[in-house]
Amino acid sequence: MLFIKMMTYHMSNKILAIQLYIILLCHVVRAFTSVQHNIQQRYGSNCPIISTRLHSTVEEGTQKSSDNTAAEKIKINDTQKQSLVKRKMEVAWCNHDSCYTAIREQVVGEHNHFELTGPATGQVVYSWEKYSMESQTTNKESAKLVVASPPAVLLLVKHHEEELINVAVDAIEELINNWGVQVLVDSTFRKDLDKIDSIDLDSDMIRLFDPQPVTGFGSGEQLNNINDNVADSTTNGISKSKEQPPADLSDADLVVTLGGDGLLMYAAHVFSGPVPPILPVAGGSMGFLTPFAREEMLEAILISLGLKVITDDDEDDIDDSNTTNDSSGLTISQRALNNMQIEATDRDDYHEKPPLKFGNNNQICISMRMRLDCRIFSSDGSLKSRYAVLNEVVIDRGSSPYLASLECFCDDVHLTTVQADGIIFSTPTGSTAYSMAAGGSVVHPAVPSILVTPICPHVLSFRSMVFPDHVVLRCYVPSDARSSACVYFDGQHRTELNRGDSVQIKMSAHPVPTINRQDHSADWLSSLKSNFNFNTRVKQKPL
Repeated sequence: MLFIKMMTYHMSNKILAIQLYIILLCHVVRAFTSVQHNIQQRYGSNCPIISTRLHSTVEEGTQKSSDNTAAEKIKINDTQKQSLVKRKMEVAWCNHDSCYTAIREQVVGEHNHFELTGPATGQVVYSWEKYSMESQTTNKESAKLVVASPPAVLLLVKHHEEELINVAVDAIEELINNWGVQVLVDSTFRKDLDKIDSIDLDSDMIRLFDPQPVTGFGSGEQLNNINDNVADSTTNGISKSKEQPPADLSDADLVVTLGGDGLLMYAAHVFSGPVPPILPVAGGSMGFLTPFAREEMLEAILISLGLKVITDDDEDDIDDSNTTNDSSGLTISQRALNNMQIEATDRDDYHEKPPLKFGNNNQICISMRMRLDCRIFSSDGSLKSRYAVLNEVVIDRGSSPYLASLECFCDDVHLTTVQADGIIFSTPTGSTAYSMAAGGSVVHPAVPSILVTPICPHVLSFRSMVFPDHVVLRCYVPSDARSSACVYFDGQHRTELNRGDSVQIKMSAHPVPTINRQDHSADWLSSLKSNFNFNTRVKQKPL
């Protein structure tokens, strides 16, 4: 018992001692905290006693953080220099069905600057490649003799014009006998040649031009007409030998129209698809599209076929004996049956470039005259007819006493509601025809565009508009229209448009290439001045 009491006494003393130590430690901590608080109140954050350790710890952490951020920034900058580059922009032309990347707009430089590689259009020229009669082979024994077929000229002459027929006969004799050129003639002109003894119609150098209708153009059965057979043995009473089949659209290397603008439009209508170069020779009344005189026809044909080459040193240019120099210094060609007097102001102080020699260095300037691909759709969406148009498409009220009511769209976006006598969709070539008479703009033939000109609109704000050639225009007769409408294609193929019928108009893929006497601008401006007296007035006297 005594032992137990002694052990209990010693244990209680140790516990008491531990409690005393704990109490003393608590007083020390409280005293230190009180002193720290008093010093902070007196010295603030600049306390030399306790802030050194505290701030050093915080600064070490901050320094480590800032060092890590700076290192990361340096690392990102180095990465940007190596991998982060400005994105490159790409441009393309996109239409309804496809996109094209080979265009004149391009993006250059690292900052994506837009630039144009050149103008949208330009003067188009063609030349004939030099033809090697013998193929180039290493083995002379295996060399094949390649003989070029004789060039073929389709000669279209205005009907019932004795003077023009005589000019054509002289040219045919010269081309066949001296130059070996094959001449293609239509059935009407062939009947005229039957009366001339000097022309041998049985010769292989004269062929009948009897083209088949172009598949996909026309109306009714012509749309699906596929005729691969040779034409009948007789056409319009003219016999054809088996050895000399009639010529077709692809046989002509050059088309010569000896007549007026209407004959040129007829040639464009015959060739609804691809068209060979056309040499328009004046033989009509106005001749806006025919820059060549009949006296120039033979030599112009030879140069156009590459049979005669004109160089800079060649003095044998086209005969200009028929040109007229007026007192004002304006030189024009005296066209056949065109006796209009030209008045122009004196241009002594203006140095105009000399006219371009026709066929200089075997380069022939041509105007690529845009055509319209026009289609008529019925109310159920079926195709009724299709035509290639050189001048204009006209939709009017026909014989109805009411205004024509049409809903027109451009690329399926509503364009306008037409309430007028009609509306004209014109090419640049047709801009000097019906469209100009209705108040439309005159457009250079090289400008790729479609003109929309209203005919007597019953509103003050409807004016002529010009659209780019890539758009698709569409007009239809609404179901609530008071009457039907009528559509004409180059003044032909009159078709009635019932309610729900529509006309679609877009650029044709096959233009009409007409040969220029000088270039497309000089010929066009000369025709404006000679046929329309463009901007002609008496010049003001100097002060």
